[in-house]
Amino acid sequence: MQSLLLRSKATENFKRDAIRFAAGQDVESIVTLGHTPRVKVERTLAQLISAEPELEVQRVVVQGASGCSDFIGEIVVDTPTGSRTFSFKWCCRWRAQQEGWSDYFGFPDQIRAAREFGWDCFEEWEEKVAGGVPA
Repeated sequence: MQSLLLRSKATENFKRDAIRFAAGQDVESIVTLGHTPRVKVERTLAQLISAEPELEVQRVVVQGASGCSDFIGEIVVDTPTGSRTFSFKWCCRWRAQQEGWSDYFGFPDQIRAAREFGWDCFEEWEEKVAGGVPA
């Protein structure tokens, strides 16, 4: 997370909060709604910072639904110039299929994909505009 934050134009307060959040602390600039396991929110933050390094992130609201191999939802990002919304789907099963990895039983090796790729298992990352239409 720290190396991604170094390249990001997120505010210093948000960067501090992202580190504190990853350490298990509650912070004001990262709000979660729904069933949002902390590790999956951390992955979403890493994706945001990696995919959108130019955003001056001040605050985020993450709403998602978590399954065994996925985390699907939206992140609303507040910046000095307004809010932007991204829909996402993190899926280690999809990543394992992309890599051609199978487990002992012949299923996609999602455990290996999650371990080796961590946050970098985003099948979808798409900005939305007013009315929910993709940008």
